[in-house]
Amino acid sequence: MQSIVLLHGAIGAASQLQTLANALSGRYAVHTINFTGHGGTPMPEGPFSMELFAGQVLDYLEQHQLQSPIVFGYSMGGYVGMYIARHHPGKISRLITLATKWQWDEAIAAKQQRLFDAALILEKSPAFAQQLEKMHAPNDWKELLSRTGAMLTALGASNTLSMEDYPQVQTPSLIMQGDKDRMVSLEETLAVYRALPAGSLCILPDTNHPLESADLRWLVSLISGDRGGNN
Repeated sequence: MQSIVLLHGAIGAASQLQTLANALSGRYAVHTINFTGHGGTPMPEGPFSMELFAGQVLDYLEQHQLQSPIVFGYSMGGYVGMYIARHHPGKISRLITLATKWQWDEAIAAKQQRLFDAALILEKSPAFAQQLEKMHAPNDWKELLSRTGAMLTALGASNTLSMEDYPQVQTPSLIMQGDKDRMVSLEETLAVYRALPAGSLCILPDTNHPLESADLRWLVSLISGDRGGNN
């Protein structure tokens, strides 16, 4: 049975992908990973980075003897998957991303970083703060947000993946985005898709940025290759 690895987004956890994992379990040997510092896993000594998370995924593939699995990455998880496809060719057989933000500069990073302001979350969305606290216990969710914000600042100063990288990616890649995603622009998604030698594109109707807004049946079908994107 083909293996698939599901990667969560920033300040998320593997538990958020469990519904998708369950839906895929009849077709694939499904693996989920908590990035270090997420989902209660120990905080790393150094800062968060795409390179750190990609290294963790590669270690997982080696430890579990996964030969060229499919990788599905939601949001930040898609960026990590693309980094692996670019810098470690052959490690994954197919990449599928959803709601991944590709374009980063200082202004974008500063705008995004406000979404990770713990004090603002406590004031505006205490229920979400409680969700983060529970999801990442025993870690301090505020530290998680702080480290994530610092990572975004670093991305804004120097984007880990540039437009020159994508033409070097030979891994078949399906790039998906919701038509109502306000965090990721259609322009940046199209630019990455067009630069990929083996890229496909799918715009999901009536879909916002959160993973939960995507139709589960469509996701399973697209991941399984039952319905292709536009080449």
